[in-house]
Amino acid sequence: MAKVVRKKAGPAKRKAPCAMERVKLARDAKRPHLRDFIANIFDDFEELHGDRLVNDDRGLVGGFATLDGTPVLVLGHNKGETVEENMAANFGMANPDGYRKAMRLAKLAERFGNPVVTFVDTPGAYPGREAEERGQAEAIAKSLEFFSTLKTPVIVVVTGEGGSGGALAIAVGDKVLMLENAVYSVISPEGCAGILWRDGSKAPEAAEALKITAPDLLKLGAIDEIVPEPPGGAQNDRAAACALVRAAIVKALAELAPIAADELVARRYARLRAMGNFY
Repeated sequence: MAKVVRKKAGPAKRKAPCAMERVKLARDAKRPHLRDFIANIFDDFEELHGDRLVNDDRGLVGGFATLDGTPVLVLGHNKGETVEENMAANFGMANPDGYRKAMRLAKLAERFGNPVVTFVDTPGAYPGREAEERGQAEAIAKSLEFFSTLKTPVIVVVTGEGGSGGALAIAVGDKVLMLENAVYSVISPEGCAGILWRDGSKAPEAAEALKITAPDLLKLGAIDEIVPEPPGGAQNDRAAACALVRAAIVKALAELAPIAADELVARRYARLRAMGNFY
């Protein structure tokens, strides 16, 4: 009688999280924040303050640093870890002053020929009365126009929540990278469920329908590359997550460096015009 040889079972393949699970991972307070990325990726970071019009918004931070000896401008939504830090940074929701500060600093980067690296992690732009009175919608619209014509390489990294216009204002770039468990959407799943079904409990269905995950957005052409995360998510190993993001940024910078500024702007414009065109 022939002997039956049974193959040993290999390690179980890790099941990919569903859309709502990725939303929860993206919002995890233990995920690396802007300060973690700055500390682990860049050297000699020097923060610059103020929009020269109203004040210095703490929800959006910017400054110059070096990456492997190359001067770069770093911009990003600033979330804190403690309640006090969250409140000081407005939970990463920028005011118009933050977007105007970002444009002021990006203009300096363009003048010096420095690439711009932006980190996106916000529920959205701050919707408060003062923000609206100071021109929140105008600041976001101006930022979209400004970054679309900026004559220096722009690399965008969506690290957590990419919420609506508050995210998009600093997400117009030549290369858009996205962490594996980040999300990027015009509206939150809860907000979408409330509008469509008047039932917040249907947020998981909304998350699936919105196509807000990195794999979905890569298929749609809205992003260029997915940056893998350590097993279980970036919150389980911040240093490893930052190292993976660093490698992706270095690669993107090397790809963009040989391209002339006018060509970068032309490609960026074509990229924006192509979004939403599925035919």
